[in-house]
Amino acid sequence: QVQLVESGGGTVQTGGSLRLSCSASGRIFGSYTVGWFRQAPGKERDFVAAIRWSSGSTYYAPSAKGRFTISIDNARKTVYLLMNSLKPEDTAKYYCAAAREVPRPQLHYAYDYWGQGTRVTVSS
Repeated sequence: QVQLVESGGGTVQTGGSLRLSCSASGRIFGSYTVGWFRQAPGKERDFVAAIRWSSGSTYYAPSAKGRFTISIDNARKTVYLLMNSLKPEDTAKYYCAAAREVPRPQLHYAYDYWGQGTRVTVSS
């Protein structure tokens, strides 16, 4: 079993930055992929970024590329999502998710474990 806890959300002005954290516990190790997804009210859950624990390979949604950076701290078993140049359209609840052997990290149904989410609000 894997448990995920997100933190770091909050309210920021347009152009500001936030760093989200996803702390993992349980049997998470090299074969896992961790992804970040977001869901705005009344909208579907969208892929933001993902990282493979063993290789460090990263994947980004077009909306995130160039502004967001996903990274891993292996010692802390924590995955970070650094978000720069935030826009009002980034407002959503952000979730981290994990699974083993994820061929397509962009697909939310590929993930087995989910955190409770952390809310991000970007004011204009």
